[in-house]
Amino acid sequence: MSNKSNKSKRIRGTVEMVAAMLISGTIGWFVVFSGQPVIQLLFWRCVFGAVTLLIACFLTRTLVGPLTLKQVGWAALGGVAIVLNWLLIFASFSRASISVAIAVYNTQPFILVGLGAIFFSERITGTKLAWLGIAFAGVLLIVYARPSAAAYAGPPSAYIAGVLMALGAAFFYAIAVIVTKKLGDTPPHLIALIHVCVGTVMIAPFADLTSLPTDYRAWRDFVVMGAVYTGLVFALLYGAIQKLPTHSVGALSFLYPIFAMVVDFVAFDHRLKLLQFVGSVAILIAAAGMTLGWSLHRRKTTSHT
Repeated sequence: MSNKSNKSKRIRGTVEMVAAMLISGTIGWFVVFSGQPVIQLLFWRCVFGAVTLLIACFLTRTLVGPLTLKQVGWAALGGVAIVLNWLLIFASFSRASISVAIAVYNTQPFILVGLGAIFFSERITGTKLAWLGIAFAGVLLIVYARPSAAAYAGPPSAYIAGVLMALGAAFFYAIAVIVTKKLGDTPPHLIALIHVCVGTVMIAPFADLTSLPTDYRAWRDFVVMGAVYTGLVFALLYGAIQKLPTHSVGALSFLYPIFAMVVDFVAFDHRLKLLQFVGSVAILIAAAGMTLGWSLHRRKTTSHT
């Protein structure tokens, strides 16, 4: 009975993780297709995301239990990092294409390793450095392969800026992860709620709240971004993390960039140049190797005679 229950739990977690990655893979298309200013989109994402997560926290009873001032402070710092991460990755989509931005964004594991070494004295092995070298080479190939004017609007400098924004987004995401580690057993839904509440306050001064849109389609975009791409995705992701072993979560997370690249091709007909494709594959393989603990050398086997 226990084995059957565990199997059912893993299957449910896998479905939740795949659904979260599938929805996340379409966010680039949604941001570009909506045509909404990034600041406005982010502000209302935080507002409607907060409402959705508040309901989720209430239903899961994670609002119970006081937080210390120190925990709130750490969560707020993580919220600042998450908002900067969103701002940069959204802005990179229209400059470097969704496929390139998401590929570069997947350098997160290497930034996490560096931050882990700095803040937690985690050991950096030769294998990790080798994967880092492969990922770095992939980024260089992507930067070198400047797109043709027919493929992307804007000057080459905008493309480079998009790549740098994606790297910046990965950095701030890694900061958010490091900060979240400081929160220990704090319920993840509650952390996410604090993040979007901080985001609402942080972005409000820059959002245009004097002339609210009258078109229902704009409000539809805001609600979908907050309720679906924030609230629902967080609920699915955290649910999967609680049900699956770490290596399964790491492996399934790579569905996100694959889905995003497929959507970019289908929706916008963005075809990666050869060097961009090779660089993207190098980053994804290196990130997978780092996350899943792959070894770059064969273990020697001893034969007995």
